[in-house]
Amino acid sequence: MRVKLPDLAAMTHLGARIAHELRAGDVVALSGDLGAGKTTLARAIISGLGHAGEVPSPSFAIIELYEPPTVRLPVVHADFYRLSRPSEAEEIGLDDYREGAALIAEWPEQAGGFAHEPGCLSIRLEAEDDGRIAIVEAGTDWLGRLPW
Repeated sequence: MRVKLPDLAAMTHLGARIAHELRAGDVVALSGDLGAGKTTLARAIISGLGHAGEVPSPSFAIIELYEPPTVRLPVVHADFYRLSRPSEAEEIGLDDYREGAALIAEWPEQAGGFAHEPGCLSIRLEAEDDGRIAIVEAGTDWLGRLPW
């Protein structure tokens, strides 16, 4: 599925729709080139979950956590760009962080990928004309609740 994102408002709207459907155990896997909008969409999802504060990029920390009451469900925002091998995700305790939470993963391929999980919503962001396009593939758990 392809979703046109001509401007920031469209990206924010998509993030809010994903947030509305997001459940604990889900993964939103965001891929694309540097500057494609992965962090922008992650911020929109976290805002859509109720977080009103700053959402820093986890590029250096690798993982940022958001927990109720600032969001409606626990969320792990991870940026795996700096991992040199997928086993490092396990070494930092990713499975423990994910327990009972949703995961928003930037650069998911650096952590070995999540597309094999039924709760994974894979979104590849690409530049198109003056905006972006989201190329979306949904795991079976997302069928019937896709936000568009």
